[in-house]
Amino acid sequence: MKINLIVSRLMKKLNTYIAKQIFVGFLLVTFSLISILWLTQSLRFVEMITNKGLPLGLFIKMTSCLMPRLYAILSPISIFVAVLFVYNRMLSDRELVVIKSAGISPWQCAKPALFLGILVSLFAVYVNNSAIPSAEKKFKDLEWQVKNDVSHLMFREGEFTTLDNNLTIFIAAHKKDGSVEGVMINDERNPKVKMTVAAESGMIVYTDKGPRIILVNGIRQEINNKTLQFSSLSFDKYSVDFGASQSKKRRHDSVRSKTLSELLNAAHNPNLTPSEARRYIVEGHRRLLNPFYNFVLALLACTGLLVGNFNRRGQGKIISVSILLMVFIEANDLILGNLSAKNLYFLMLYYANVVLPTIICIYALFFYNPAWTAHFRRHGEIAQ
Repeated sequence: MKINLIVSRLMKKLNTYIAKQIFVGFLLVTFSLISILWLTQSLRFVEMITNKGLPLGLFIKMTSCLMPRLYAILSPISIFVAVLFVYNRMLSDRELVVIKSAGISPWQCAKPALFLGILVSLFAVYVNNSAIPSAEKKFKDLEWQVKNDVSHLMFREGEFTTLDNNLTIFIAAHKKDGSVEGVMINDERNPKVKMTVAAESGMIVYTDKGPRIILVNGIRQEINNKTLQFSSLSFDKYSVDFGASQSKKRRHDSVRSKTLSELLNAAHNPNLTPSEARRYIVEGHRRLLNPFYNFVLALLACTGLLVGNFNRRGQGKIISVSILLMVFIEANDLILGNLSAKNLYFLMLYYANVVLPTIICIYALFFYNPAWTAHFRRHGEIAQ
């Protein structure tokens, strides 16, 4: 009884030690990979800062909305790298050799990795089905704000802003009530006529046809490019359309912004074409399935090192095979996902890509013994 109690306590300390090492490695790898991808993804928003005067706070909000999506992509790779690194280091330091010599089975040694794999998978379920749709909707709202809230984002005080449709606008100051002061507009959208408008104040409003500015107390001057005829008109109120065809209504058409029930029930949505419905259904199954790649890859990373023979020169072959299998599983996920979007019958193979590696790895941890294999191989050679 005392021996069993001592062994159980040692196992708890050992599992805690291994789990801490894996968890710290997982955090470091995840943070490093997300930081690199965040920098690369945020480069496409630099133009908004330089050309449209996007505030730094709004830039941070938009790029932070990418974090849940990046985490969902990178977490399986991070847990795989962390587990592989920790168990390989323990083999190099002879820690696993001592553990195996004490009679502890590969399955018992793998428990910390599997425990963390399950925890990360459960957290990934939340990220895929709650955090990503919410972040996607918020990102679409912020994107709409950048494209449509021209009063504060596109038009900066004291600067000339040229739009893509040959419309240049100058605003002297923004007021707290949303109105503007000291407005001057140079309109060259019509190749036959050049128009310049100046007004004391104005208000930017939004219509179904897009944003426009209502000018108060100003003057409009036009010149015909062909006849060079000049005309001038004073006005109390005058409106200029920016020519944008965007609606004020916010739309969340992205598949990632849909809820899980909307995705899985897409076949009953009359507004979707058959191809769109299949794409929605596959996305729903992906949200259910992809989180468990964290568990599968954590299991794969520790299986080879725990059941393989110890080599004093290093475990390069086992690590290489594990990495190749990880790449194979991830590649199959992309391939089978695309095939399932064309034909839903491939969903069976899509699930098999998770189930089969799990069964094989668990079988290896429970029943595979390299010593027995070497023993039977040796006796087979003697018999021959």
